[in-house]
Amino acid sequence: MHDHHLANRTRRRLLAGLGALPLLLGGRFAHARPGEPRALDFVHTHTDEKLSVVYFHNGDYLPDALSAVENLLRDFRTGERHPIDVALLDILHELRSAHGGGSFEIISAYRSPITNATLAGKSTGVARNSLHMQGRAIDVRLAGRNTGSLRDAAVALARGGVGYYPESDFVHLDTGRVRRWGAQKS
Repeated sequence: MHDHHLANRTRRRLLAGLGALPLLLGGRFAHARPGEPRALDFVHTHTDEKLSVVYFHNGDYLPDALSAVENLLRDFRTGERHPIDVALLDILHELRSAHGGGSFEIISAYRSPITNATLAGKSTGVARNSLHMQGRAIDVRLAGRNTGSLRDAAVALARGGVGYYPESDFVHLDTGRVRRWGAQKS
């Protein structure tokens, strides 16, 4: 019985400490306030398409903006579209804000099952059940910013998977379980 109470007290302290994490980080990664607009800028490295969009405003995600994002982040090889997880967009927004703005250069976003299978057959670095196929992953760099710094900020958010590929100069972000891979802190 004593161990149970001690475990509960320890758990409460841990959760209270985690709640203070944004304050300890100087507010750098605090979530946007519910009503504040959230905007993103993108440049697709394979199609040269650009998009500047406010995707959240007055407490709501904007369907037309989400459709425009879905179109830009489609599988550029097949043209297939898929809804993009808004939690992924929110991660991008927070990272962009933490770095003072800028455009995300898209390396890879949604992948159709056919595209993913083709890429997985050519590389051991492509997961057969990739979250890219669910609209829950993106490979990016932030124009004019160090990808190592982008990786560090994403790891600090602890809101999904973070892969770092310094040789190719991009960071993988996803809304899956919290994990990390690739080169560690430089």
